[in-house]
Amino acid sequence: MNIELSGHYSHWRIIRSVLPSIGMVLITSIYSIVDGFFVANFAGKSGFAAINLTFPVIMMIGSLGLMIGSGGAALVAKIKGEGYPLKANRVFTMLVQFGLALGVLLGIALAIAAPAVARWLGADEPMMEECVTYIRLNMIGMPGFVLQCAFQSFYMAAERPQLGTLMSVVAGVTNIVLDAVLVWALGMGVAGAAIATSAGCLVGGLYPVFYFASRRNRGTLSITPTRIIWSYIGKACTNGLSEYVGNIAMNIVTICYNLQLMRFLGEDGVAAYGVLMYIAFIFVAVFIGYNIGITPIIGYHYGAGDLKEQRSLMLKSFAIIGITGVLMTLTAELFARPLSSIFVGYDEGLMTLTVRAMRLYIVAFLVCGLNMFVSALFTGLNNGVVSAVSAFTRTLVFELACVWLLPALLGINGIWIAWPIAELLSLLLSAFLLLRFAPQLLKKVPTVSSFRRR
Repeated sequence: MNIELSGHYSHWRIIRSVLPSIGMVLITSIYSIVDGFFVANFAGKSGFAAINLTFPVIMMIGSLGLMIGSGGAALVAKIKGEGYPLKANRVFTMLVQFGLALGVLLGIALAIAAPAVARWLGADEPMMEECVTYIRLNMIGMPGFVLQCAFQSFYMAAERPQLGTLMSVVAGVTNIVLDAVLVWALGMGVAGAAIATSAGCLVGGLYPVFYFASRRNRGTLSITPTRIIWSYIGKACTNGLSEYVGNIAMNIVTICYNLQLMRFLGEDGVAAYGVLMYIAFIFVAVFIGYNIGITPIIGYHYGAGDLKEQRSLMLKSFAIIGITGVLMTLTAELFARPLSSIFVGYDEGLMTLTVRAMRLYIVAFLVCGLNMFVSALFTGLNNGVVSAVSAFTRTLVFELACVWLLPALLGINGIWIAWPIAELLSLLLSAFLLLRFAPQLLKKVPTVSSFRRR
């Protein structure tokens, strides 16, 4: 199936175009939680809690790749839409080089600071060694992780999203096989899980570098010799700031959830929340994949000056995401117990707690996709500041406030409903941002030809 950024998009063409990106993120999300599955079932509750405590910090670094990729893909697609393919290749190359260097430097820094970071995250003495081990061994694969996150968006900008799906499968199989060997067969616990994750990241992040630099490349982007021009790096990072801010905020919020849960429920609370996060990763991956696929398309038509197609893409996306959110919520509610049993079926008390928490927590699926798309829409329109405001307020301000305030009013249930309440507040913010900063997309607009004549 050929994917092209240009032309008119019907509902079906949008779905066909974003499916490879959705598949890519879904596969990545599934193999990202494999560590948790193997550790929870074969290394015990303490190791599982250690992974859940440290994982947010690792994701905070990986999120830099999402910033580079999402902002860079929208910028590159805009440049292509303006009719400058060679310039698009040079900017793409600059961003890949920047991502690789960033992954190496930050990986070294976090490996050195691992004990201090583990203490800051709230690890107690029995968990300290496992936390430090998990952080340091994951840093081996950090350059690959940053690039893997960046390439998720660049595959669509290169009109090769199927390659992204394929690479996710290869990296995922690498991770899963090594998890089975190292954690289950050899009993290496947290260390084995971290080595497996690093190997998967290195495969998924470094192979695309060689592919896009080789003669086998069949995409519309390629890695070519060029010098870094920092203004383009800055533009891409500013444009993708929402994805970085959103993920940073999400991981800060996760840390705060864990702190609250340690206070209310102890280790069981952290373990239960870890299950909720893993399930949410899988479901929210659909929205993330959709946005990864649609953002370069919006960016291309923005560069081409086709206001009518931008409006069409927005309205159709709202319809697709809204229906998907309803279906997701119903599915998660129906299968809350079987999904929980995958991770904590060995402990009936913990599973009961997890199921009760999940039935409250996953109501957020009804609206979170709509809020995430509004942020992605502004990224596609190369308005990174508004996109960042949307993501920052939604995740850090609203959810952080809810997770600290609601438990004081509602007890432990206040923690579980913090996300749904935050998403409802964010829906109001999303409506305001659209009315204030994209009013031309909310009304009937002229065709691209008449728009250019003006």
